[in-house]
Amino acid sequence: MTHSTHRSFTPTARTPTPQAYPKGTAVINFQSVSKVYPDGTPAVQDLTIEIPTGRITVFVGPSGCGKTTSLRMINRMIEPTGGTVLIDGQDTRSIDAPMLRRGIGYVIQNAGLFPHRTVLDNIATVPVLQGKSRRSARAAAGDLLARVGLDAAMGNRYPAQLSGGQQQRVGVARALAADPPVMLMDEPFSAVDPVVRSQLQDEFIRLQSELGKTIVFVTHDIDEAVKLGDQIAVFAVGGRLAQFASPADVLSRPADDFVADFVGRDRGYRALSFVVSEDLPLHDEPTLTLGRPVPAGAGSAAEGIGDDHGQWLLVVDEKHQPRGWLDCLRVPEGHLVTPDDLVLGGSLAGPEASLRTALDAALSSPSGRGVAVDGETKVIGTVAARDVLDAIEKSRGATPDPAERIEPSDPLSKAGAAT
Repeated sequence: MTHSTHRSFTPTARTPTPQAYPKGTAVINFQSVSKVYPDGTPAVQDLTIEIPTGRITVFVGPSGCGKTTSLRMINRMIEPTGGTVLIDGQDTRSIDAPMLRRGIGYVIQNAGLFPHRTVLDNIATVPVLQGKSRRSARAAAGDLLARVGLDAAMGNRYPAQLSGGQQQRVGVARALAADPPVMLMDEPFSAVDPVVRSQLQDEFIRLQSELGKTIVFVTHDIDEAVKLGDQIAVFAVGGRLAQFASPADVLSRPADDFVADFVGRDRGYRALSFVVSEDLPLHDEPTLTLGRPVPAGAGSAAEGIGDDHGQWLLVVDEKHQPRGWLDCLRVPEGHLVTPDDLVLGGSLAGPEASLRTALDAALSSPSGRGVAVDGETKVIGTVAARDVLDAIEKSRGATPDPAERIEPSDPLSKAGAAT
């Protein structure tokens, strides 16, 4: 058996994405914007907000609250009844609607791809409309495929030959093809399964860190809003803006009863995503390499953990990456460990994980100990739930800085299915 090095584990704040594009400031302003349908039904009521440049602003709320209507008024797919929508101080009604839309990336549910066009031609659509040659547009589309995590060989396929998640990635690539300063995304990930949705969210966060677009993102899922948004606009039924604030403020200081009910009773757990705490201690964890024999005394407790879950032994591969937990009470001494012997499940706490991720890693592990890994997914120790709870207690009473944001989850935690 080997032991990991004893280290500390520090949740860190996410640094704001710098503006990365050259096209103006792309600040979007709603000034007393309303939308009332001919039968008198209000879809949006007196909406006044400023959507900041280079950030992700999420419109969230239940069905019928006006979030999609508000989004579509930005690119004039829906015209407001009253008020003004401005981009960089210019009234959007003064811009030719088709020209306005070609300069704004737009991603919808189910991708909305042209079924009769190849992936490359789908991505190249807007650049070709803007006068770029088809050949150069297709070449640029190939580069975008790699950027959204797709193999170049998929460029000659048709949408029906792709999975739902792959189609959504193509939809994002198409929206990026003209390098727009603004992107509108209307529930783009809601039609895929939870695992793929999480992967797409992680990929989206990575892309935004590189591109720094001004993004308006619509969702009905408060967890998705908290994970992706730099600012959240919570809409109530009837098109009323209930609160516009950072995710941390929406969770910790809901503006009214509607917001409190909408974000849910477990908002305290979600708020752990934004808590900056003292270093969490990492405990040394005995490990056994897959394919090696179970040593004598393997069921004894790990150093510093106690005897409550001592029968569990962490199994790693040759690269010291976690593969699963071995219940030493079920296998004899000297048994050669195989993947079939392991208990899977649980998440990983990566180097930039939040308190929420660290606590989930501990609670979801069959041993009761959360596996902490470095940037190469190598085991560096384990996290005990009681240490996370102690850190939470220390942070109580401290007012979180709304400008500070910790990643609700990191890509390593999403790779944690192996443990």
